[in-house]
Amino acid sequence: MMKQMSLEKIAAACNGTYVGPEANRQTLITGAVQDSRKVEPGFLFFAVRGDRVDGHSYIPAVFAKGASCCVCEDLPDHPTGPCIVVPSTLQALKDIAEYYRSTLTIPIVGITGSVGKTSTKEMIASVLSKRFSTLKTQGNLNNEIGLPLTLLQIQDSHEAAVVEMGISDFGEMHRLSKMARPNICVFTNIGLCHLECLKDRDGILKAKTEMFDFAQPGAKVIANGDDDKLITLGESRVPAPTFFGLDPARDLYATEVENLGLDGIRCKLVFGSQSTEVTIPIPGTHMVYNALAGAAVGLTLGLSWEEIKAGIQDLTPVSGRNHLIHTEKWTLLDDCYNANPVSMCASLDVLSHALGRKVAILGDMGELGTNERLLHYNVGCHVADAHIDVLLLVGELSREMERGVRAKNPTQAVRWFSSKEELIAALPMLLTRGDSILIKASHFMHFEEIVQALKA
Repeated sequence: MMKQMSLEKIAAACNGTYVGPEANRQTLITGAVQDSRKVEPGFLFFAVRGDRVDGHSYIPAVFAKGASCCVCEDLPDHPTGPCIVVPSTLQALKDIAEYYRSTLTIPIVGITGSVGKTSTKEMIASVLSKRFSTLKTQGNLNNEIGLPLTLLQIQDSHEAAVVEMGISDFGEMHRLSKMARPNICVFTNIGLCHLECLKDRDGILKAKTEMFDFAQPGAKVIANGDDDKLITLGESRVPAPTFFGLDPARDLYATEVENLGLDGIRCKLVFGSQSTEVTIPIPGTHMVYNALAGAAVGLTLGLSWEEIKAGIQDLTPVSGRNHLIHTEKWTLLDDCYNANPVSMCASLDVLSHALGRKVAILGDMGELGTNERLLHYNVGCHVADAHIDVLLLVGELSREMERGVRAKNPTQAVRWFSSKEELIAALPMLLTRGDSILIKASHFMHFEEIVQALKA
């Protein structure tokens, strides 16, 4: 059950016009969605107009499913339930979420960065769940629709929330922060993504730090101090950020890092005179940074080292994000949810720790701006550095990866395919039992179809 929020309060929060029986003004909603398939009795439905679907056409259906009210831009001819009419349902969603956040007293952790937001969110939530009933962003609901819907999922029973905040242009984080009002601001890194709008890493840093615009007074800042851009936050933030990293000069650092192949990584976390040894059950050195972020948030909110260690070691992978799958024939590293140059290289580094033959199935990366071909070329160069045995490519831009890997290693085993279907048909002839296989590309490539084919 959501906190007390009547239709009257909802209408006031978004400056909407309530249309319906007077007796229903005090009806309390139990949930809020913009997907008609997820409507349950007592829910508030936002009739959002999209490029392909107009939510207004589903208003009769959601009332039939028991929705308490619809927020809409155009009043239906014969509504069978209360409606709140607004100029923009998207703006109303944000306004209502902002009001709802103002009624909450629990700590909210906001996470941003170019790479690793989702895996860091999962780590922090896993740690906090050892002490608090914790809500976390589901899937990729981290934008100006997903974030407010996430905030509206916070119930009286929750004691903390961890929300992912993703952007692609200036001004977006400003608006996200206005809704979330984070108590703790976590920054993972400043890398090469969304360059079409943000131009360079300085632009990305400027856009990401818009989170400070509406952070709670006295909000804590936790940042990757090994990132050359984020370390500059110490020059302008009061109180100073808590910096984490592999450098012992950081406030919280990791040492004695030991790779366990695809089964994870072991390290010691050190904070002043305190330390603990942890085994992170997901492979990759980048997971050490996630563990450090989780530990930093845990310490900020008063968790013990025992709770922090348990939260790190109980972490479960998200499907499509470095998800390790053991089949009868081979081991899959399913990282096909999305990709940019930094995350692509990080996943190749993870694969490099595997035992046996290493195969990378890579596809195009999107939203890289005018340097997209060079950035794909550079990933190809990294394949050679990671000592991958076989490289299989799909997508026009991935031809640049082929050029890059051949430039550094002319003998590299590499094949390019014009389509996923062509690749999938060839896999039985290209793979051998015992291979460790990375599958990664931007989401629009739909590489989950390759994962399903390999699991079959």
